[in-house]
Amino acid sequence: MRVLGVDPGLTRLGVGVVEGVAGRPLTMVGVGVVRTPADADTALRLVAVERGIEEWLDAHRPDVVAVERVFSQHNVRTVMGTAQASAVAMLCAARRGLPVVLHTPSEVKAAVTGSGRADKAQVGAMVTRLLRLDAPPKPADAADALALAICHIWRAPATNRLQQAVAAQVAAQVAAQRAGKGR
Repeated sequence: MRVLGVDPGLTRLGVGVVEGVAGRPLTMVGVGVVRTPADADTALRLVAVERGIEEWLDAHRPDVVAVERVFSQHNVRTVMGTAQASAVAMLCAARRGLPVVLHTPSEVKAAVTGSGRADKAQVGAMVTRLLRLDAPPKPADAADALALAICHIWRAPATNRLQQAVAAQVAAQVAAQRAGKGR
């Protein structure tokens, strides 16, 4: 599985591509940051984000896009820009028919470090170790994007099994209802 992880932000949007399967060593395919000038018009910044994401999608052809779920912050202006950048990433993936998954920051931290309260340095250190890199990716947004991709690769098998079980349960309930109406 090849996953494009996206750490959304309007000034710096982290992107990282990881390839592999759960239980095996993972490989970093690429990592970087899409940047926009803070003093530019928001609409133009979103166009720049879209172009950057499209370039990453073209270059790396992921199977799935994992985006950090936006959480509420005290600074409404910051959360709005983050949410807008997140929406652009989801739109770019959906336009190509790629599955989009959202992971919370604490879910990603827990998957990569074992603690949902890990700090950025701990996440960077574990990403470095897990991907056998010489140094943590800089800036932290890039390391966070790789952590998102790792989290998804590791959690996808369990998530898929859960979704299949729920779908089977719903199908059984529908069949039972239909059988009850046919009498």
